[in-house]
Amino acid sequence: MEKEFLELIGPHQAIIHKICRLYRHTPEDREDLFQEVVYQLWKAFPQFKGNASVSTWMYRIALNTALATFRKQRPVVNYTDTLPDMAEGAENPQAEQEERLFQALSGLSDVEKALVSLYLDDFSYRALADVLGISESNVGVRLNRIKAKLKQTLTI
Repeated sequence: MEKEFLELIGPHQAIIHKICRLYRHTPEDREDLFQEVVYQLWKAFPQFKGNASVSTWMYRIALNTALATFRKQRPVVNYTDTLPDMAEGAENPQAEQEERLFQALSGLSDVEKALVSLYLDDFSYRALADVLGISESNVGVRLNRIKAKLKQTLTI
C-alpha cells in the first residue's frame, strides 16, 4: 500500500508545495504544513476510489488541511521599525516578480487563494466548483473579481 501511495502522490508533489507556499510564510511553517498534508493524504488514501482525479483529490485534502491548521493556530506577527533591503532582489528580476505575486496573493482570502491556485493549474470551472463546493458561475464571478483585485494590487 505504501508503494502505491508514493506512486500516486509523487508526480503531484508540486500541488502540495504550492498550497504550502500560499498559506504559510516561513520555510519552517511550510515544511510543517507539507508533512501534515502528506499525513492527511496517507490517512485518506484507503478511501480514495478514483472517482475524482488524483490532483482534485490532493487539492481538496491539501486545502482543507491548510485551512484547518491555520484556524487552530493564529500566526504571530512581529513588526520591525525598518524595511528590508530591497536591493537583494534587483539581481534576479524573476524572483522579485514572483515574490511580488506571492505578496499580492497573501492579501487574498483563503477561498480566493484556493481559486487562484487551482485556476493557475488549469483546472476547469467545473473542477474548481467541485473542489470548493460552489457553482460554476460563481467560480467565474469570483475569478474576475480576484483578477481585478490582483491587478490593482500589482500596479501600485
